[in-house]
Amino acid sequence: MTLAELRAQLDALNLPDDTLVVLAKDAEGNGHSPLVEAEHAMYLADTTWSGERYMTEEQRLAETEPDEYSEAPDGSVHAVFLWPTN
Repeated sequence: MTLAELRAQLDALNLPDDTLVVLAKDAEGNGHSPLVEAEHAMYLADTTWSGERYMTEEQRLAETEPDEYSEAPDGSVHAVFLWPTN
């Protein structure tokens, strides 16, 4: 899902701005946790259902001591990461 597709789905719900956002623990809905943070970072898929998160180049260079090993690998894409409370 892209950010534009997420925005369209949320807009279609026509909910008030103070509606709580809750994330499912897994695809089967075996638990839920409120959303605590949205973060911009880089993503490299390992498979169609999982992958790895990396800092953007700007985030990496803002580090006190940027590490060349923390660079996002070729093929990584910009992504929005949603973090649950628990």
